[in-house]
Amino acid sequence: MSPQLVAYLRDRIVRSDLVPGTRLSEVEIATHYSTSRQPVREAFIKLSEAGLIDIRPQRGSFVSRIDIASVLAAQFVREAVEADIVRAAAVRITDAQALELDANLAAQRKAVDGDPQVFMELDETFHRTIANIAGQGAGWGFLETLRIQMDRVRHLSASQFPRKILLEQHTEIANAIKDGDAVVAERKMRQHLRRVLNDIPVVASANPDFFIAEDA
Repeated sequence: MSPQLVAYLRDRIVRSDLVPGTRLSEVEIATHYSTSRQPVREAFIKLSEAGLIDIRPQRGSFVSRIDIASVLAAQFVREAVEADIVRAAAVRITDAQALELDANLAAQRKAVDGDPQVFMELDETFHRTIANIAGQGAGWGFLETLRIQMDRVRHLSASQFPRKILLEQHTEIANAIKDGDAVVAERKMRQHLRRVLNDIPVVASANPDFFIAEDA
């Protein structure tokens, strides 16, 4: 039960269903899932280690604010990793995998003007698909904890900025991979991942309560 609770609460925090400062009740969550408080307590500890929950003795557990320093560090590492991943994908891609990328892009085009959460899920699938093409599906999982704070910003920005720009960037990356052009694929991926650096000041200004005060 504890891993399920971690995944459930993590997704709700990343998507801002649970906003920073929200108090999380062990009793309420345990009752909702018909479980004891121990798995909930274990889940809170895991989420605290990931920087998503602040556990305050004698006060309770609260959804944490976004630490911009953590976002910048995550972006730096993720860019380095995905730059290598996309180069490998451009060398290894098969015809069947090219069709898989095309199918994902087609779904993104349909979702671009709809629910931002649906689009972000397709965005996640797009990047995971490239990792699989590169033979790094397992390695992609290692980035999950690292990406959390960065993903919180991305979900906030998805509702405020044109998703069509992200779709265009995804299309350029996919085309370079399918063309076997590792150099262009890497350049396009770096440009794509650096977009969050441009979004941070605007997102923080529009949502100051989501960020640590001195950062906002």
